[in-house]
Amino acid sequence: MDVSADRTTFKRHSSLSTLVAHFFGILAVVLMLIWLLHYREGIEYGSDNPLKVLNVHPFLMYCGFLFLVGQAMMTYKTAYASHQVQKMVHGGLHLIGLVLGIVGISAAFRFHDKLNLKDMVSLHSWIGLTTFILLGLQWLLGAFTFLAPQSSSGTRARMMPWHVLGGRALLYMGIVAALTGLMQRATMLGQSTNAESRLINFTGLAILLFGVSVDFSVALGRYG
Repeated sequence: MDVSADRTTFKRHSSLSTLVAHFFGILAVVLMLIWLLHYREGIEYGSDNPLKVLNVHPFLMYCGFLFLVGQAMMTYKTAYASHQVQKMVHGGLHLIGLVLGIVGISAAFRFHDKLNLKDMVSLHSWIGLTTFILLGLQWLLGAFTFLAPQSSSGTRARMMPWHVLGGRALLYMGIVAALTGLMQRATMLGQSTNAESRLINFTGLAILLFGVSVDFSVALGRYG
């Protein structure tokens, strides 16, 4: 068996998956902006209109959180720099995503407060908040393990498979949270056959394919 040829094949397929991930990731951003700006009331955290506040939630939870998490996972394919710089970019993108995610989550609570609605009653909210908390813990553990100078190489080697596996699992949990959120919003809006309903479906499909492509890029990249 030609090991070098296999590595080349894996690397080529990983690069293709990375390109596909960027296509679907950006497509989902564009579709979501069209939906929120054209069909809904717009995006404004400080608005007196509760629906504008609510729209901050899907926008930041995908465009600010999930999209950046995917970009962070692909850093080792897209950032042409030293390994140390790649690690810093990887951790930095995750951190920015977490900060934007906090704003996105607070927008949902703010919307509930404006309409006197109960918090944390849907499956979407349970999955979403659990994913967010676990990813925050994953980031802290990764920072102490892979960025702290006192961490030994043996510890890093033992933790790496679990770090990668955990990141991939949390990516899929984030996708599930995003899709259940879109389904919940579509149900609230009562859309079934019109253009807005199809737009929401295409947005969800693009998010799903973005996540799958990111995972393929990461998985194949480890063999390339």
